[in-house]
Amino acid sequence: MADTFRSTEGLVDALADAEFDRPPALVSNAHITGLGVARALDAHGVPVISLDRAGGNAGDGGAETETVTHDGLAPPSDAVDFAGAVTYPLDDLDGFREDVEAIVDAADTEAVAFGCMDEWALSYAEADPDGVRLPFAGSDTLDDVLNKSALYATCERLGVPYPETYRLAETAAAATREPDATVEEAADALGFPLVVKPELKRDFEEAFGTNVIEVADREEFADVVAAASGEGIAVMAQKRVDIATGRDHSLASYVPPSGRGDALAVVGNAAVRYPRNFGTSCLVETADEPAIEERALAVLDDAGYHGISESEFVYDADREEFLLLDVNTRPWKWIGMPVAAGANLPMAAYAAVTDATYESNGVEPTRWVYLRDYLSLLAGDDVFWDQLSAADWRRLVSGAFEREGDLTTGVYRPSDAGPAAKLFETEFVDREYYCSC
Repeated sequence: MADTFRSTEGLVDALADAEFDRPPALVSNAHITGLGVARALDAHGVPVISLDRAGGNAGDGGAETETVTHDGLAPPSDAVDFAGAVTYPLDDLDGFREDVEAIVDAADTEAVAFGCMDEWALSYAEADPDGVRLPFAGSDTLDDVLNKSALYATCERLGVPYPETYRLAETAAAATREPDATVEEAADALGFPLVVKPELKRDFEEAFGTNVIEVADREEFADVVAAASGEGIAVMAQKRVDIATGRDHSLASYVPPSGRGDALAVVGNAAVRYPRNFGTSCLVETADEPAIEERALAVLDDAGYHGISESEFVYDADREEFLLLDVNTRPWKWIGMPVAAGANLPMAAYAAVTDATYESNGVEPTRWVYLRDYLSLLAGDDVFWDQLSAADWRRLVSGAFEREGDLTTGVYRPSDAGPAAKLFETEFVDREYYCSC
């Protein structure tokens, strides 16, 4: 178990004394999503090295163990063998490549990379470190899928419903496709409030701290578009969908290089979000929605994408149909749900690029809950009716949910108590971890 988060140099030193009987997995980040991936791989005996950016002052920690500050939850998980800092790729891609190559050299074996946020997945693909195997498509394909303009053009061609969207002339200089409308024309067509989102969200998130901005009137709309233009970022205007609360669905899938016919997939319903209408998922359950699976796999197949992904759909109450909103080409916060249901997507991806084998025995109905957010809803001022039964709560408190029933969790797991204990510790520390997933 990795109970410390080391500096790059400290990690290299520790790995020089380690022995591996199979390629280790390099899992980035070292927080909730990375923890879910680590546990999925550890269940099949895959060694895990968690990599992330350092938190706080990189010089903090113990000199003897060469540790650094990190508030993520993957160490001290029993599923993580080693953990340490690397150069954040958005700050210095070459430095990131050099760090990863030094880690692989020290381990004296090739490794398999799992990027659990867009910046990590894209950076592994773009940096292409020596000795690292990628269980997902290359950077050109990733860009095509993550580019919202290209994604919606694919939806249009395939007949997959998506929200009404206009590429804006005011940011056309930075765009990859021709504009559809000016700010004024888009405002007339969509009305207010409307949503402004970027073609590619990495730079937009760096500039604005979010990947989508809702605007209430023409003045606010024009200001946001002008700011995006000043940053050299192409944006689009999108209709604000009258979303039916509790009906968001996603396809969780692993598509192998052989194509969609061999895909491993589970549809999940984000039954509860925190905050309720616009937050991240905190209760997700399997769902029988074959149309969502068919449409999502068609889009991925058209793009030539292979790897793990989450295809997000919202239910438009006005149009009475599911609309494809986004595709995330990497693991995500509730990756533990398909794993518990019987579709271990990380292990399927790992097996595809190594000598390991994995075969799903079928998918069973499963629910996933992130208790930190779920309990916050129950304790909040807004009315929220508990969707867990008394039997569910008894299994959660006793730890029996790990052995019986159809419920699994994010972070909290009595058999691997370190991450939940650390969450209690960091919850009351006056500093904010850079990533919520």
